[in-house]
Amino acid sequence: MKWLKRIGWIVLSLPVILVIVFILYEALGMFVNHNATRQQTDTLQTCLENEIPDIEIIHVYTETGNTSGTGNHVDCLSSITFSTGLKQYEIEEIMEDYYVLDGWDCYLKETEEGYFLFYLNTPAPFADNIEGR
Repeated sequence: MKWLKRIGWIVLSLPVILVIVFILYEALGMFVNHNATRQQTDTLQTCLENEIPDIEIIHVYTETGNTSGTGNHVDCLSSITFSTGLKQYEIEEIMEDYYVLDGWDCYLKETEEGYFLFYLNTPAPFADNIEGR
């Protein structure tokens, strides 16, 4: 009779345990995704600062989540605005050694203010995380 009672408790507590495990998994995914985005932005900023001698960083923007608004996926978005005396094609030539400038997920553009914006958007390690829904 005692063993039947124990099995009953296990069966009744199993849904609660599964919910807790799911929540912990999603929290871990969020932590890893945010860390990956921060690392991506830091790497991009370091690369720009090391390769462009007269760079002046104006603004650094980082976002983790569903950046496109379509589907349920998580992206790592890094965007850095900077100024330099180099021309756009010169910066693109330098950065092509590190990134594939495809015009959609990774590109360089000149803003109306005369600054340059480097945009980088990659899939997150936990792309199917709750943040993307």
